[in-house]
Amino acid sequence: MAGQVATGSRSGLRSALPLLVPAYLWLTVAIFLPLSAMVFFSFMTELPLPGKAWSFTLDNYATFFSQPLYLTLLAASLRLGLEVTLWCIVIGYPAAYVLAKVFRGRSREAIFLLVILPFWSNGLVRIFSWAMVLREGGILDSALNAVLPFNINIDLMYSYPAVIIGLVHSYVPYMVLTCYLTLQAIDDSLIEAGRSLGASRLQMLKRVIIPLSMPGLVAGAALIFVPVVGSFMEPRILGGRTGTFYGTVIEDQFVAVFNWPLGAALSFILLAVVLVILALASPVLKRAA
Repeated sequence: MAGQVATGSRSGLRSALPLLVPAYLWLTVAIFLPLSAMVFFSFMTELPLPGKAWSFTLDNYATFFSQPLYLTLLAASLRLGLEVTLWCIVIGYPAAYVLAKVFRGRSREAIFLLVILPFWSNGLVRIFSWAMVLREGGILDSALNAVLPFNINIDLMYSYPAVIIGLVHSYVPYMVLTCYLTLQAIDDSLIEAGRSLGASRLQMLKRVIIPLSMPGLVAGAALIFVPVVGSFMEPRILGGRTGTFYGTVIEDQFVAVFNWPLGAALSFILLAVVLVILALASPVLKRAA
């Protein structure tokens, strides 16, 4: 029996191998090789360009620890990622619940379309649209002054709240989609059974709905936190001087300063910090899930 199982598994692997090769080949070419090149660059004094002498060094990594500015910006980026993730949970989880348990048919399809609509537009278009809304004399200012009996001046451009708004708008669909999948998988009979036993809506939410939907909540939080920590486009455009974070400094090293070795070292330090955070949080997240 054991020999038959082993033979069957080997034949199944051989039949699945042609389907796996394109995906792993693409991952190797598009992810593994560029990351390997960046690791190589991070240990160099200069880029290996013609006419430039270079050697291996650890100074790029030592720069992070010798200059407190980088540590301060990294802490600010981690705080930004945590705040954006929390706001996405507050906004996205109720929307996912309504989408999964309240609406049916065409109304659900219409709301689902509105949720995924940001994915169909360019990121820069979304950010500059928020710039038109949040600036002084913008759409928000004009709309409020047209309704209110007194004039107000709302100018959120180049501020920390503007960065939060832009990032939440960009990433809240991930939270809605991941939570929607887990909430839709919850059997409605469980909710009806809890209500028939006298459980209030708050008790049902705490003891049934949230625990059963925790895998989607955790997945959405990870999908949001990781890219937000290294984000640079929204902070630079919407934050101005207040939008200087760890990701914008990394971008400057590659684009403005052309110091690729230092930029690569800062990138891998960020990657290491995020992996450590996820590893430390993994037991708690697994227990919650």
